[in-house]
Amino acid sequence: MQSYTIGQAARLLGVSPDTARRWADAGKVATHRDESGRRLIDGRDLAAFSVEVAQSGSGEEDASYTSARNAFPGIVTAVKLGDVAAQVEIQAGPHRLVSLLTREAVEELGLEVGMQATARVKSTSVHIDRA
Repeated sequence: MQSYTIGQAARLLGVSPDTARRWADAGKVATHRDESGRRLIDGRDLAAFSVEVAQSGSGEEDASYTSARNAFPGIVTAVKLGDVAAQVEIQAGPHRLVSLLTREAVEELGLEVGMQATARVKSTSVHIDRA
């Protein structure tokens, strides 16, 4: 079974290594040490914990009602306006998302570089690559 360091787990959970370390110290996720003394989290434990964190309801008060389950909160890093269409880039943790939408939609939302936004993805097919 694959194990993850605290830093790797933090990246996968979208939090800082300090936060992941505090969770481990508090016993929220089990760790063990490898032969060189590094703290590791078993893949199955990390998977279960990531689901628990996602379902914990952080930000539920502000949650919008939508059928799109894949939400990537981040920061707008680029807005390219055309005559009719626009391209918006969002950096959400390690993920760069690019959306093509109408110029009118960008203007109505008031999207600008540096502001917070959430990219929502809804698709009929999802491709998974093994790391």
